[in-house]
Amino acid sequence: MNLQKYISDNQSDMLIDLVFACSWVTMVSILFNVLDGPQWAYYLCMLAGVIAYYGFFTSLAIARGDNMTS
Repeated sequence: MNLQKYISDNQSDMLIDLVFACSWVTMVSILFNVLDGPQWAYYLCMLAGVIAYYGFFTSLAIARGDNMTS
């Protein structure tokens, strides 16, 4: 499979991933600019974005009844 076909097949999913990532980083950055929290907590919240991403989209797939094994 070439790159162009892969991108065209997954274009909407990649856009959703990008929007989620940008939203998470913006939210955490604004929060830590306002609260002036410690640097380690900032990085921990950024890492929590990975867990939040998989948790959100897994629960969304389960709620929709999508087949998760394929």
